[in-house]
Amino acid sequence: MAGHSHWAGIKHKKGKADKLRSKIFSKLSKESTVAAKLGDKDPSMNARLRSAIQAARSANMPKENIERAIDKSSINTELNFENLRYEGFGPEKVAVIVEALTDNKNRTASNIRTIFQKAGGSLGTQGSASHNFNQLGVIKIKKDEVSDERIFELAIEAGADECKSNDDSHEIQCSVSEIYNVKKELEKEINNFISTEIEWIPLNSVKISKEKNDDLINFFETLEEDDDVQNIYTNAEFTK
Repeated sequence: MAGHSHWAGIKHKKGKADKLRSKIFSKLSKESTVAAKLGDKDPSMNARLRSAIQAARSANMPKENIERAIDKSSINTELNFENLRYEGFGPEKVAVIVEALTDNKNRTASNIRTIFQKAGGSLGTQGSASHNFNQLGVIKIKKDEVSDERIFELAIEAGADECKSNDDSHEIQCSVSEIYNVKKELEKEINNFISTEIEWIPLNSVKISKEKNDDLINFFETLEEDDDVQNIYTNAEFTK
């Protein structure tokens, strides 16, 4: 699993995605609602909303669910969510970053702390785990959308720092400040994106033995089951 930091990507490769389908839809709906509330409800004028919709479509979320999430931003004017980041160390001392979107930070902090403690890990302060990562803009595109050669050319022309192609997708990396500028350039030729996110990429990986894989997977799945958790990043490298 080297090269993967986002638990969603690791989980997908381990065949766990279907089990949490409703949770994925719930989290994508929440992101769409918040993005629409914070900016224009027209995706062409709101880069965060546009990215949220693209991620929802990539997860095969029904169109009516996406529209309902956007409409909810107008119906519930008292809806207030905060973006929060938690850092700590899980089983086997792997570094973990948890990003949450919550309307009650005390509830979320308590839940996440409990999950870490029950797994034998510990929740730390801001900076305790993130120094093990680089924060980068990451744009993912379906493999059949464009050839390896062409996406490399487009990425360089758009000002990206790196472009990787694997069996399923193309992944473009750039600085956080440039992510939407790079995306805007790519949109001139590309229509279908898997996701556009700011991710934490590990500087070094911690190899996990086969015997410990299940313990760590259970820990990450428990974290993901929390309704407030949006993204999980780790420097764990699972043994196949």
